Amino acid sequence: MAEKEYQYQLVTFQLGEELYGIDIMDVKEIVRVQDIRPIPNAPSYVEGIFNLRSEIIPIINLHRRFHLKKPVLADEDDLLSGFIIIDLDGMKLGVIIDKVARVVTVDSAKIQPPPQMLTGIGAEYIQGVVHQEQGYLIILDIRKLFNPRELQKISELKS
Repeated sequence: MAEKEYQYQLVTFQLGEELYGIDIMDVKEIVRVQDIRPIPNAPSYVEGIFNLRSEIIPIINLHRRFHLKKPVLADEDDLLSGFIIIDLDGMKLGVIIDKVARVVTVDSAKIQPPPQMLTGIGAEYIQGVVHQEQGYLIILDIRKLFNPRELQKISELKS
């Protein structure tokens, strides 16, 4: 019996020099860059918090977390930068992105396992890789980006 093939819809974005995708069902919204209020004694990868319609959202900087270089972007690409608001089992986080790309549909059969080390982000955080014409798309597993202790610490920043 053949294994059933699934299709995933992914929100894709540029972070550093690479193209990443996360499951559209984990994305609440994409917002433009806002004023972020820094938080003293927060982990180095926490940029701060911002107020989104009376909800305090911690903002995570994956450049710092994974030691990624900021890309050189054209002026018009600034319009495409901002935050992706994700929902980790009821906890909302904002992730800084360099440039939102688009929503793509990917067949599960085209997703390959991640190589051991991929440009700074370890394989443990990657759900898979899809080869495309212009390179490859790295699919992040957002549930593995933070361990429970880190999520607890981030959650405490909101109070």
